[in-house]
Amino acid sequence: MVKVNKNYGNLKENYLFADIARKVSEYQAAHPEANIIRMGIGDVTLPLCEEVIKGLHSGVDDMAKAETFKGYGPEQGYGFLQEAVKGYYESYGVSLDKNEIFISDGAKSDVGNILDIFDKDNTVLVPDPVYPVYVDTNTMDGRNIIYIDANEDNGFLPLPDEEKKADIIYICSPNNPTGAAYNREQLKKWVDFANSNSSVILYDAAYEAFIVDEDVPRSIYEIEGAKTCAIEFCSLSKTAGFTGTRCGYTVVPNTLSFDGFSLNKLWLRRQTTKFNGTSYIVQKGAEQVFTEEGQKEIRANIDYYRENAKIIMSALDELGIKYTGGKNSPYIWLTCPNGMKSWDFFDLLLEKANIVGTPGAGFGENGEGHFRLTAFSNHEKTAEAMERLKGIF
Repeated sequence: MVKVNKNYGNLKENYLFADIARKVSEYQAAHPEANIIRMGIGDVTLPLCEEVIKGLHSGVDDMAKAETFKGYGPEQGYGFLQEAVKGYYESYGVSLDKNEIFISDGAKSDVGNILDIFDKDNTVLVPDPVYPVYVDTNTMDGRNIIYIDANEDNGFLPLPDEEKKADIIYICSPNNPTGAAYNREQLKKWVDFANSNSSVILYDAAYEAFIVDEDVPRSIYEIEGAKTCAIEFCSLSKTAGFTGTRCGYTVVPNTLSFDGFSLNKLWLRRQTTKFNGTSYIVQKGAEQVFTEEGQKEIRANIDYYRENAKIIMSALDELGIKYTGGKNSPYIWLTCPNGMKSWDFFDLLLEKANIVGTPGAGFGENGEGHFRLTAFSNHEKTAEAMERLKGIF
């Protein structure tokens, strides 16, 4: 008789965003006239920049000619894109070897798949509130998960606690969902903690392109000692609008070894066995992200989203609603007014203002009473949404 992975039974029945989609769909069906503004799921709205489109077209053209056609590519990515990523890191002072860079179809996939190289007996530490994928993927494997509190008292940036030691530590900075970002001194404490306890940090840097503060690292490898304790994940989804195109990269340093094994070699072995690589055409588009003109164009798009964040923050300031994020992140994490619970605030916004956001309770116990808005809409809808918000308070 077939036996299933019973750990799936320990998952919540629905993924957070599936619940949101269901509630919005039901409301829209009952109120077809409603003009709903969606500020929940962190999907981008601006099209791919011109340089990326040129790169994609060049990839398509290559596939149309026998002399440049590509079949199976290297599972870890084509050298031209690895070199481009390497150069990008060098632009802010981080030196990497090309073989430490693994091209993927996005950070979300790699954050889950990296667990293949770790034993199921490892204890996992995650902050609360937390991006659900960190918890769910470990729950699927049956690992023991412990939590560290992220809250208003610590600015949603918890620091190491000697009473909460773990083998695998998740850090997302700038953070999803809270938008908070660790400075160098704070991140150094986590690196020292991991090295002293022989732990590995899984560092999600998906929103590094939004960082403006000089004291906030773009990469954990800007911190001394990180190459012996950290794996870094990054994505072009928010950086360059690749949410539907799918491309990211993971950095596994050659100096990262545990239990007598090189994690770089283990990850390479895993990828060459279970992954056939990212599309050549997509990688040609991604290469252009890292050119001088490509960087100029994607920075313009990111600045556009930053303006949306300013519109949101200005409205919250006017209403006297507390929040974090919005400066180094496209997310604004607000405290629900009048002591409201997260899902009650969701219902209020949907029904009274036709605005969709993300209830903080979906990110963990400490998310209750908080709410996430994203800056990924357009200026007009963002401004309209904030006027509607001010109209109900």
